[in-house]
Amino acid sequence: MEPNRAIEILERQKGATGELRALGSSDPAFAKWKRDTEIAIQRIFGDSSRHFTDFSKISYSLGAWSTGTPDYKFHEAFLQGLDKAEAILASMVDEINEYEVGPEEQTDRPDYLSLIEQVCLRFHSMARQLRSRHAKRPTLEIDDEYDVQDLLHAAFKLHFDDIRAEEWTPSYAGGSSRVDFLLKQERIVVEVKKTRSSMSMSDLGAQILIDIARYERHPDCGLLVCFIYDPEGRIGNPVGLERDLESHSGKLKVRVIVGPKGH
Repeated sequence: MEPNRAIEILERQKGATGELRALGSSDPAFAKWKRDTEIAIQRIFGDSSRHFTDFSKISYSLGAWSTGTPDYKFHEAFLQGLDKAEAILASMVDEINEYEVGPEEQTDRPDYLSLIEQVCLRFHSMARQLRSRHAKRPTLEIDDEYDVQDLLHAAFKLHFDDIRAEEWTPSYAGGSSRVDFLLKQERIVVEVKKTRSSMSMSDLGAQILIDIARYERHPDCGLLVCFIYDPEGRIGNPVGLERDLESHSGKLKVRVIVGPKGH
């Protein structure tokens, strides 16, 4: 992940602690923030990094208490945990600014996820550019998911050598389906969706959750990227949708990308 993007995510999670201070460790909003932050640290620094270990060891509750312990003591412990979380996240930001570190101390391995994110987030600009051809020559109109797949496949060809389309997923709930793209060497599956007037947001979310369950059983899927092309801006809160779907990913690493996000 690029250092600027990593810093943006860590600063966002650090800033979110302000709204949590009036809550408690049992509040669902805190549970979501904690999980989102853990996922962010894992993706920036790696699963076995000291950064993830330091954050996961933070306690937000009392180590010992009795029936006579006043409630404010529990809240004090919760606030102390948030203070530690803020300090550790701030330290991570300082570390990236100073050393530009990342997973496995920035090996020479390309950051394939950032590359895919860049292609997906610029997809709309590419599709729009194709509409303006010399002498009004015919072009590719993006009308459905198959059109999105065709253009995305061409863009991926610039960066990946082995792109496998139409691979079967393992059977799930009595059925199986085809993978849109399998980057076999990188162990990344890319699934494509396109919003339309006949598709509700609940239907879209349900489809992606089924996809996640399928790909958890795929032997070559270490990361699932779901690209949702939304040219008409039908998704009112794209960032919220991304976070909600990623938070239901279970054991499989999932990145949901809605694009474009602004018009």
